[in-house]
Amino acid sequence: MKYVLSAVAAIAMMAVFFPTSEAQADGYGPAGCGLGSIVIGNKAGITQLFAGTTNGTSGNQSFGITFGTLNCGLDGPTSGAVANFVEANRSAIAKDMARGSGETISTLATIAGCSNRAAVGSTLQKNFRKVFSSAAMSDKQVGLSLLNLLKQEKALGCNKLS
Repeated sequence: MKYVLSAVAAIAMMAVFFPTSEAQADGYGPAGCGLGSIVIGNKAGITQLFAGTTNGTSGNQSFGITFGTLNCGLDGPTSGAVANFVEANRSAIAKDMARGSGETISTLATIAGCSNRAAVGSTLQKNFRKVFSSAAMSDKQVGLSLLNLLKQEKALGCNKLS
């Protein structure tokens, strides 16, 4: 058991001292996304140990990954939250989009920070076939398609999306 813990510690130290450029390109260091990435950032070296500890002690990294917050989103915190919401609520969003209104559209507009919320429903209804272009689309593809639509339609004022 003692040797296993030593091996784990050695691997963790290697990850801290030899970070990959891929992780740092995402705006966080080897410790990953989470509260630690907000507090510590992508500073190299031993500080990543503190970032990893911060991420792991309160479960905030899992929360961030689930909801697209704390630097864990696809295109940024809010964009990730929108994509995750769409993926988790695909069938309800499809029904509400077909109607042009509903709770999921209202929630989606709130998450995206859309200033013209009344227009979100009608815009999504008009673009239903564009978002759901194929029944074989994955949840992630639908989420990205919807996210792109919200970003493109400047009249909606979804200012939290980058």
